[in-house]
Amino acid sequence: MRNKMLMVQVKAAQFLKRCKDAVLDRRGEGFVDTAVKVLMAVVIGALVLAGLYLLFKDTILPELSDRIQDMFNYDGD
Repeated sequence: MRNKMLMVQVKAAQFLKRCKDAVLDRRGEGFVDTAVKVLMAVVIGALVLAGLYLLFKDTILPELSDRIQDMFNYDGD
């Protein structure tokens, strides 16, 4: 019986040590870091899309718009 109580105390002490180490650990990545990375990706993506739109506005996008309108304005002939 004494041996089992000693084992329970040892296991509890090991569990508390692991919990304390996990709480005090500062190596991990937090929510703020992830949010900043996502925000940077969205902003950079928007800038790339805006640049592509300005670059190809005169040649590709009006032609694409005309094709889409022709596709949906089908008369049924």
